[in-house]
Amino acid sequence: MDSPRAASASAYLDTPQGPRVLAALDEIAATRSVDVATVALAWLAARPTVAAPIASARNTAQLLPLLASLTLDLTPAELSALTEASTV
Repeated sequence: MDSPRAASASAYLDTPQGPRVLAALDEIAATRSVDVATVALAWLAARPTVAAPIASARNTAQLLPLLASLTLDLTPAELSALTEASTV
């Protein structure tokens, strides 16, 4: 891992909900023809308990999906699928 944050993300993948969330993100991203990062940030921004999702990019290629999340409006069904996947 190249950061403590990445180590935390890796640990999340070892939980029961980690793979379910990734599968839901993959499905929605494929359906919408956007990057997984775009969907993930749009989902976080839509959650009432998240004040502001924090994301960073090391280059412009990584920045574009992050910016796209600002205009992606997830449907209630998509939000529900992601929330259900993240629930223990």
